[in-house]
Amino acid sequence: IGALWRKLTAPLVKVKSMSLPGVPTMMDVTGQFDVEFRITVACRNGSIYILRRESEKPKYCIELSSHPVGLVRVGKNVVVGCTDESLQGFTQKGKKLWKIILPAPITTMASMDLPNRGLQAILVGLANCQVQLYREKNLLSTIRTPDMVTSICFGRYGREDGTLIMTTKGGGLMVKILKRTAVFHDRDSAPGPPLAQSVRLNVPKKTKLYVDQTLRERENGLAMHRVFHMDLSRMRLAATRAYVKALESSLTPMSSSVSEPLKMNAVVQGLGPSFKLTLNVQNTASCRPIMNLAISFLYDNNLYRIRKPYMRIPLLVPGLIYPFETFVECTSDKGISDIIKVFVLHEEKSLPLLTAHINMPVSEGLMHN
Repeated sequence: IGALWRKLTAPLVKVKSMSLPGVPTMMDVTGQFDVEFRITVACRNGSIYILRRESEKPKYCIELSSHPVGLVRVGKNVVVGCTDESLQGFTQKGKKLWKIILPAPITTMASMDLPNRGLQAILVGLANCQVQLYREKNLLSTIRTPDMVTSICFGRYGREDGTLIMTTKGGGLMVKILKRTAVFHDRDSAPGPPLAQSVRLNVPKKTKLYVDQTLRERENGLAMHRVFHMDLSRMRLAATRAYVKALESSLTPMSSSVSEPLKMNAVVQGLGPSFKLTLNVQNTASCRPIMNLAISFLYDNNLYRIRKPYMRIPLLVPGLIYPFETFVECTSDKGISDIIKVFVLHEEKSLPLLTAHINMPVSEGLMHN
């Protein structure tokens, strides 16, 4: 059972009486008595009740999963700290907005209001000797203290508008003054999507073209779906045919042969007209060596001249990379380049095991001359 008292002169006069279903422990009041006011009361039964001017009983009720240990009003919302180490936000009508889990139990709570900066935040004292500053569910800053904080007050002290006064469990008193150049940035400590995802997009207005296209898709949706799947199937078929053709023609830098699995990459060094070509060949088999292999080149004789156009490959041990080097000389002075094809062959077979296409760079030496 609660009552409102107003001090007219010296004595206190009871002006209104309101009833609650539980014993109140914390209370927050906003508004004016003669116009409109709201009283937010936390009770021992684990519920929060919101009282208004026109009713003698609670207008709204917020049922919590655990008992409240802190109650702060921020703007039109109510922020409650609970014994399960959680911080929860509610509207004036009791609708739950958000909930975050804190790293330690809550010891005290207070509001932080800076009208000149447009900042309304919550100060939460924790049992791990920290004071955390939250704007809604976003963590702005953390203050570490030498002892556990038991009470907090933020406001004007002397000539400073932003002063934080804290008392500790050991009987200490700490005073901190907010810098005038301090800037607060949101750091979302709760798991989930980033803050940018909650930013509302500036969606343009629906044009006539958009409406016509929507009606067309609605009327011809089945036919458009069939055409899409037909084109997708054709694209998959073309890709599969190209892949099979590359495997059958050994046009890939990796061999598809099960008995002779190979891998090769090429490195071109130099500015020209002479280039150094290094071929790194590797046997990718698990335990079987490969022998009787050779490397051959296919190129335009009018543009290039290769010092070793045919090279024999010794026994390839599995897992090791074998480099084979040769020199390519550009004989043309027209400033053009071409592709050199490299084949890894078995001495007893005409079909190459793998093929590599090397895009040769333009010879800068001839261009300079």
